[in-house]
Amino acid sequence: MTSTVSAPALYDEPGPRTRRNIRIWSVVSALVILGVVVLALLQFASKGQLDGDRWAPFLDIAIWEYLGVGLVGTLQAAALTAVFGFVLGLLLALGRLSRIAPIRWLCTGYIEVARTIPVLLLIYLMLFGLPQLGLNFPVLWKLVIPLTIANSAAFAEIIRAGILALPRGQREAGLSLGMSHWQVDRKIVLPQAMRFVAPSLVVQLVSLLKDTSLGYIVAFTELLYRGQVLSAYNGLLIQTFVVVTAIFLVLNGSLSGLASRLQRRPGRRSLAAPTESAPAGLTTPNAPVDR
Repeated sequence: MTSTVSAPALYDEPGPRTRRNIRIWSVVSALVILGVVVLALLQFASKGQLDGDRWAPFLDIAIWEYLGVGLVGTLQAAALTAVFGFVLGLLLALGRLSRIAPIRWLCTGYIEVARTIPVLLLIYLMLFGLPQLGLNFPVLWKLVIPLTIANSAAFAEIIRAGILALPRGQREAGLSLGMSHWQVDRKIVLPQAMRFVAPSLVVQLVSLLKDTSLGYIVAFTELLYRGQVLSAYNGLLIQTFVVVTAIFLVLNGSLSGLASRLQRRPGRRSLAAPTESAPAGLTTPNAPVDR
C-alpha cells in the first residue's frame, strides 16, 4: 500500500552544505560541553566534592534500593501516562480530523488549550483546586492525570501529522473497495501512520519521562523526590543529584537511541513520493485527508 524509500517525508533531506554545517556545529557544541564539564570537575575538586569519602556511601546497596523504589515510581507514572495519553491522543487526532464539525471543534479546542497550559499549573490544580470541590485523588493520579492531559495533546498532534502525511490515494483506494471510513482508518491509515511517526512518539516519551520529576510537588515517591529526601539525610547534595541525573541520562538516552534506530531502520515507511513499485492509484501527492 505504500512505497519504501529512505527519504523522510516530514522534512527535506539536508544537502551537502547543510550536513557539513551540522557536523561543524556538532563538534563545536561537543567541545563547549566538554569544556564546561572540565571546569565543573575542577571546581568540584577544589571544594573537595570529588573526595572518595563523599562517594563511598553510594557503594552501599541500601542506598540503591532506596533510589530504586523511586525509579519504580517514575517508571510507573510514566507508563500510566504513556498508555492513557496515547489512547486519548489517538482519539483526539481522529476527532480533530473528523467530518463532524462539533467533534472536530471540541477536539481542536482541547488540544490547543492543553498545549498552552503549563503542566505545573495542572498539578497545582489537582493538588489545591479540586480537593476544595470534594475531588481528592490518590497521590499517583495527582501526577498522572495532569501529565496525561498535557501529553495527550502532544500525542494527538504527532499522530495527526502522520495521518496527514499519507497520500490521499491510500484512503480513496480503501473506500473504492467498499470499506467504511472506520475500516479504512483501522486497517490502512492508522497502521501506516503509526509506523511513520514511531520515532516521534518515542521522543515524546523522553519528554514524558522527564516530566514525572514534577511528582515531588505532590510528594509522590518518584526518583527525584527520593533523591531530595536522601540528600537531606546524608548531606551529600551534589553527589546524590549527580547519581539521580546519571539514572535519568541512562533512561532518556536509551529512549533517544531507540528513536534514532527507528528513524534509520531499513525499509522505514516514507510517503513523501511514490515509486514504481507502488500499486497504481495508491500513491498520489501529499494532501490533507478528506474526512
